[in-house]
Amino acid sequence: MRTVIDKTEGSIVPRSTAPAAPPGGPGPATAPVVELSHAALSFGDRVLWSDLDLSIPAGQFVAVLGANGAGKTSLLKVLLGELPLSGGTARIAGRPVRRGNDRIGYVPQRVGIDGAAMVKARDVVRLGRDGHRWGPSFQIGRARRETRSAVDDLLESVGASAFADAPVGMLSGGELQRVRIAEALAGDPDLLILDEPLAALDLARQHEVAELMDRRRRDHGTSVIFVTHEINAVIDHVDQILYLAGGRFRIGPVAEVMTSQSLSELYGAPVDVIDAHGRLVVVAANDMTAGMHQSVDDHFPHDPDVHDHGAHHPADHEGWRLR
Repeated sequence: MRTVIDKTEGSIVPRSTAPAAPPGGPGPATAPVVELSHAALSFGDRVLWSDLDLSIPAGQFVAVLGANGAGKTSLLKVLLGELPLSGGTARIAGRPVRRGNDRIGYVPQRVGIDGAAMVKARDVVRLGRDGHRWGPSFQIGRARRETRSAVDDLLESVGASAFADAPVGMLSGGELQRVRIAEALAGDPDLLILDEPLAALDLARQHEVAELMDRRRRDHGTSVIFVTHEINAVIDHVDQILYLAGGRFRIGPVAEVMTSQSLSELYGAPVDVIDAHGRLVVVAANDMTAGMHQSVDDHFPHDPDVHDHGAHHPADHEGWRLR
């Protein structure tokens, strides 16, 4: 990936050699799948972000990080056409954003499922293909067989075939997330948006979901926007990070954004990014601002050795280093 640094503060516009589009799909000369230009979003006097330029070509994997309230979910709502910008423009595949865009697959934040829910996993996926129409399918003959085959293929692609006929109320968190991803992919979208898809999943399931998204974008050229607090699960897969904090942002590859200098400038206070045996941990360099300490702390698993700033330093631990 080549990265072109825009001279405007805080804006780094990556240019990626994306995977070839599937036959019949958009070619490499088409507009970016996502394009924000001088985008701004505010609520009254509170500015979530402004002058945000973001270009995501086909097949690129983007992680969106930031503390709670930084504007991550609001950004997704803008792209989904559910929230108007305060300034600038937002386009999907060269067209202005709109509600109900069938070129977008969306996996919202996890919501509780009634343990007694008896709808089958395959029926949830069929909803994504049928436009979320509940009830029995009235398709017959060839059309019905084609729909069932397509649903089976989707379930297989996300590793959910084994529980395709299980009631969703009986599925584990990781299994249910796979079903939701299959549902979002049912329309073969150009863009897949996932809001906190790793929440409440154990480490193994987190990596499985991240690898699933990486495989999808490589095999099908689907662009992925992935909101998460768990950077370590996706760090080997993402092309760029959009990090939101306090009305400001940084955009770029992991090596440029996830550094002590970059995040210290972003937060306006000393921040250490520690590489602990390949796992990134972000901590406040001192406790001068408790609120900022909490916000950076939220992104990563709590480790008493890491977060006890007065007693420990990266130099005290073999295999730890500042980035």
